[in-house]
Parts: sequence; C-alpha cells; structure tokens
Amino acid sequence: MPRVRYGPRDLEAVAAARESASKLPDLWSTGVHAVWETDPDALAQVLPPPLKPTAKPYVRATINQVDIFGTPLGAAAISVACAHGAEEGWYSLVMPMTTERSLIGGREVFGEPKKLAEVVVDRDGEQVAGTVTRHGVTFAEIRGRIADVLEPPAPYVKVDWYLKFLPAVDGSGFDADPLLVRCVRNEKTRALHAVEGEVILRESALDPIADLPVLRLVEITFGEKTSDQRGEVVARLDPKEILPYVHQRYDDPAQVHDSVLIKDPAEVPEASEGPEVPDAG
Repeated sequence: MPRVRYGPRDLEAVAAARESASKLPDLWSTGVHAVWETDPDALAQVLPPPLKPTAKPYVRATINQVDIFGTPLGAAAISVACAHGAEEGWYSLVMPMTTERSLIGGREVFGEPKKLAEVVVDRDGEQVAGTVTRHGVTFAEIRGRIADVLEPPAPYVKVDWYLKFLPAVDGSGFDADPLLVRCVRNEKTRALHAVEGEVILRESALDPIADLPVLRLVEITFGEKTSDQRGEVVARLDPKEILPYVHQRYDDPAQVHDSVLIKDPAEVPEASEGPEVPDAG
C-alpha cells in the first residue's frame, strides 16, 4: 500500500526530525538595531498584566536578514522594556517576518506576535538602512551612517515575554486560559558598528508603533548576531485581563477607529458583529 503523506508519521521519524532540529548550527543574522526612550505613559499602556514598566521607558527595534540554508529571511522585532516580578526583559509588540514558515512556528509554540511583512536590510558602503513594511506602509525605518567599529560584547542572556493564547471558536474570549511565556536567548555577536542615524516611525492603523515616539535616541548599531532560544510557561493569566490586548496580535478592522480623534462617542462607526477574523499575517 502506498504511503500517504498526510497520514500518521512513524514515531521514530518524528523523533529524528526533532533531534536534528535541536542541533542546528549557528545562524548569523545581519541587521540594524535601535533603542530609544519613549513616553513612559504610552509604554505602560501596552503592557498586559502581570508585566510592569521598568525605570527606563525603552523601545527596542531590530531589523535583520539571515540566510537559512540558502533561503533568505527578513526578521524584525519591536519590543518594550518591562519586568515580571524582579526580572527585567522585553515584551514584543510585533515581530514582522518575510516567510510563512518562520511566522507559524514562533506564533504557535511561543506565542510570538509574528506577522507577514516586507523586511529589508540594505548596506551601501557606510550607509545602512532597515525597513519594515506592511499593507503598503513602511511603519518603521532605521537608517544612518556607520561611524565606528565597536568591540563585540561577550555572550549575554536576553529575556523576552510573550502571550500565548487561542481565540475561542465562537469568537468570544479564549478556548483556554492565556499563558505568559518566558523566552531566554543566549546571544552572541561577532561584528558590531556604531551608527549615526535616525529612527523613523510612520502612522499605521494596524501597526501603530508611532504611538511610542522617539523622545531620546539611545543607540543605533549595525552588526552580526546569533542566538538560541528556550521557552517556558511561567503563569496562567486571567482571560478578562488579557482580552483587551488581543488586538496587538492581529489586524483587527475595528482598530482603525483608534487612530481617529473622536470628540463625541456617537461619532464612532459601529463595528460589524461576529467573531474576530485574524489577518493571515
């Protein structure tokens, strides 16, 4: 009888695939990275409980390109500084990716807020630029001139937190309690440059990073990095507390109303009823 590929896989083959995935070589990305200080009140609003702001209201944007066994990948992340208890790290608002494969794994396993997008890194001599574009809007751009060669830092640990959840089948709430995922990355850097430049945030109703303005630029760098990734569930969360933040993950059509200055609530158009339909990205 011929093997049907949608049929059950041999458990030994499943185990072998998992084992090989755990032994991937370092994949080095090249990209431009920026950190800036923003409005602390704005930053506090994007953090779901139990995450809290830190003393420094920082936003971090990374725009990278990496070659994965001959397949180019553009990958970006825009995160805000936060703390869970006494531990400080980052909470990602959006993680634009150029391929479906990189999007699905991170969203389904870790709860990463990944969306399909155009992610581009360019270098022309000493000029570097990274851009993230969705729905025709380049909503985040980092550009500048390489000014100096920096000593790469020693390997370090970076902590990120994500919300992992499944919207309910009937369109109301969740199918199970949302989870807070703690992700630990051991990061290594083999090349690093200081960049004199700017961060440009453009208005986007579906990716409103412009609500976290650049009040003071902390740094821009250009370099080559790699990291591993290990995650764990650290808390089960109150669905009622998390529901107001679900729109951060998806392109909610009703979200466009948030970008309109409304003086009279009666002026807000009624959103169509029915379950939320997430964007494919």
